[in-house]
Amino acid sequence: MPLVFAGVCSHAPGITGRAERADPELREDFYAAMRRLGGEIRAARPDALVIVAAEHFANFFMNNMPAYCMGMAERYEGPIEDPEWLGIAPRTYPGASALSRRLIERIMARIDLAYAEEWQFDHGIMVPLHFLLPEADLPVIPVNINCQGPPLTPLSRAYEFGRALREACDAVQERIAVVGTGGISHWPATPDSGKINEAWDRDFLDRWLANDHARLTAYTDAETWREAGQGGFEIRTFIAVAGAAEGAVGELYFYAPIPIFAVGCTVARLRI
Repeated sequence: MPLVFAGVCSHAPGITGRAERADPELREDFYAAMRRLGGEIRAARPDALVIVAAEHFANFFMNNMPAYCMGMAERYEGPIEDPEWLGIAPRTYPGASALSRRLIERIMARIDLAYAEEWQFDHGIMVPLHFLLPEADLPVIPVNINCQGPPLTPLSRAYEFGRALREACDAVQERIAVVGTGGISHWPATPDSGKINEAWDRDFLDRWLANDHARLTAYTDAETWREAGQGGFEIRTFIAVAGAAEGAVGELYFYAPIPIFAVGCTVARLRI
């Protein structure tokens, strides 16, 4: 069954944890765009949601940091962070272990992919799910791309991972939606936290909405570090979704720098 939905959104913890400190109008427009994305996921009638995120040293650390990992559990719990700090109550999300295994086996033919039967969700997954799947009633399959600890996977490989994911989705009977979550520009846990490079973000989004493979994969890590911060390495999750929806172009639902959320807040989809 072909992939039925492809989108992206931001996931910074301040989106929920510091909600009351944001400009109310801007915050509510952003939240509305997130919920719109969730409604369109529902309208696509998927049997599972693959959420491609950048895990933040909660489950994986430098003693064992896979470039790519997919969850293969029956259920997942989160947040791993303090719920009061994050502003999200603990939840349990159903997994899809049998479907995950079939996807993993197919992807392994093209990409070296780790897998995990235990996985606690951090804000990188919990913040998007808070808006996209508030009822927690759709099976979720998490994917982690290492965006934290160098050496990082090349951007061209992130796009290729998306292609492999698409091939795997097209080979199964289930209807699958995919959402990538991440930055774009941000400098988390540094003195520059709250800094946002709007011009860089908008240029990246132009490339992503056009699904321009050559320009999406042209960034160097040194350039990204300089212009978008260490949080900018999370463009890999967006690029993977672009690879999964290769040939499709996109629509931007929301973008605005919201400093108290410490990220250029983004909601967009590719029309597959």
